[in-house]
Amino acid sequence: MTVETDLTAAPSVVSLYWIPLGAGGRCIRLSGGMFELAAALRQHRRRCDLYHSALEVVAPQGRFVIEMTPIPDRHGEMRGVVREGPVGSRLAGRWGLFRYEIRRWRDGAIPDADAAVASPVPVASGEAPALRVLELVPAVPALVWGRDEVGAGEMWNSNSVVAWLLERAGIGTAHIGLPPGGRAPGWDAGVAVARRE
Repeated sequence: MTVETDLTAAPSVVSLYWIPLGAGGRCIRLSGGMFELAAALRQHRRRCDLYHSALEVVAPQGRFVIEMTPIPDRHGEMRGVVREGPVGSRLAGRWGLFRYEIRRWRDGAIPDADAAVASPVPVASGEAPALRVLELVPAVPALVWGRDEVGAGEMWNSNSVVAWLLERAGIGTAHIGLPPGGRAPGWDAGVAVARRE
């Protein structure tokens, strides 16, 4: 990624958003709730609120949002799409309906950011970590969403992407907490995969 320094730009910072799963859609909220109920029963614990994470990076060349989402149309270049991957299985991923995209979207928007809880959370400041995160986005592993195909201990999803980026950028994740009573499935998978590399 080419860096053009602008001395009048805002201070560089990497911020995390915790967005309640399904904030913008009933179907995802319902299926996520069923998933969490089953997980809680299996693990003999109380149900938690589920969260989806996204990043906002302010760097010398502008403000970017980084997020994994379903592919809404064929105009990914307008959303800063730099990576795609399969949903459910590699075989199903041959069709657009079963694919996701990873965005590094300049001046973009995080859908449902207004529903985010205890956010934004500044996780790093300074030009070096901000640029490192931006440079790493195209290198995120395009693993199958919803599967643990590499034996990381849990499924790969949007939280995995964010955790992977923070670990690989040298920011780390140990200092980052979830909103009280919350859980981010996939987060530990991102940490595990990043540390293996």
